[in-house]
Amino acid sequence: MADPDSTMNRSDFPILDQQVHGRPLVYFDNAATSQKPQCVMDAITEAYTTWNANIHRGTHHLSQLATAKHEEARTTLAKFIGAEHSREILFTRGTTEGLNMLAFCFGEAFIHEGDEIIVSALEHHSNIVPWQMLCERKHAVLRVIPLNQDLTIDLSAFKQLLNTRTKLVSVAHVSNVLGIINPVEEIIRIAHEHGVPVCIDGAQSAPHLPVNVRTLDCDFFVCSAHKMYGPTGIGLLYGKQQWLEQLPPYQGGGEMIEHVRWSGTTYNELPYRFEAGTPDYVGSYAWGVAAQYMQDCGISSIAVHEQELTAYAEQQLSQIAGVRIYAAAQPKTGVLSFNIYDANGKLIHPFDLGALLDQQGIAVRIGHHCAEPLMDHLAIPGTVRISFALYNTREEIDLFIAALQRAIKMLA
Repeated sequence: MADPDSTMNRSDFPILDQQVHGRPLVYFDNAATSQKPQCVMDAITEAYTTWNANIHRGTHHLSQLATAKHEEARTTLAKFIGAEHSREILFTRGTTEGLNMLAFCFGEAFIHEGDEIIVSALEHHSNIVPWQMLCERKHAVLRVIPLNQDLTIDLSAFKQLLNTRTKLVSVAHVSNVLGIINPVEEIIRIAHEHGVPVCIDGAQSAPHLPVNVRTLDCDFFVCSAHKMYGPTGIGLLYGKQQWLEQLPPYQGGGEMIEHVRWSGTTYNELPYRFEAGTPDYVGSYAWGVAAQYMQDCGISSIAVHEQELTAYAEQQLSQIAGVRIYAAAQPKTGVLSFNIYDANGKLIHPFDLGALLDQQGIAVRIGHHCAEPLMDHLAIPGTVRISFALYNTREEIDLFIAALQRAIKMLA
């Protein structure tokens, strides 16, 4: 088994071996997208150079081989998240499309005027806007779980929100801004006591934590390949079979049909009923390779490594005068957001810090991180966010801290 602390793993990622503005690249923007190991890039090249062909309906050798690769990847990813059946895995273009697909399909099947959907106050826009659109379309109501003072989800308030009109709860497993690991097991348990299904946004948990959808007992789960060392433009929506069988298709076209007649159309079986058109079979194959790479590294080992990096970064940051770390001391993984205030208590704008860090080869994310309601709650325009992957090191955190201190001195 590979060791996430070893330089051997880091050498698997050729993009990291470069300089930016004359400095060694320190890539701390993994919550936005992770870098890709050589084996994933090799898989993409292999697909296009040895077995590229449209899948499922072809009888020739290349088509059958491509079909097998695509479906093997579905099985790999089903095992990766602990799904009971590979047919419970629907390929999407990413977490965002998965949530939009669920909002449309679930909304068409189950949401009526006056019904309610619950999200939390720390969600990414992808887990807010599709539900807002559904509520507008169906004249339903979106309810928001407030946060405690420590920025954790208020479970007592959540219990009070649940009622006979509640049809779905959708919450993030890990906050993309705060890095907090939300108590999704408890949320699911409470919701199920009221007969309410739960969707988990796993965009920030699948890359960093062992995930088992059956252990969680969530009804739906979404995640993206590009945050999991895989290619861009592909993700998945997991749904328990009994739920997926009740949902109408998301899009119409090829592959999702059983028969098309002028008198009407009948739809394909799971999962193909939700996968209209030619799928990204190269992306699915490469994602399967990425998932296997993570398995070989050891998901639990990755989690421990990244949590140690997060704790170390928080400890080092806390020693800088004027720093405010959001959700400080809360259990978190892979993500840390902060701001710096000068001696007069004035915010040093995150954009200025980000620009000066970039000039020193440090890649961070600045802004509202597609979580404007959370920024409004915090009464700030944005934060500086650092986020980690298996290839990051303590030495890189030390370089970041030194670069940050130089930037603060220039801006103070």
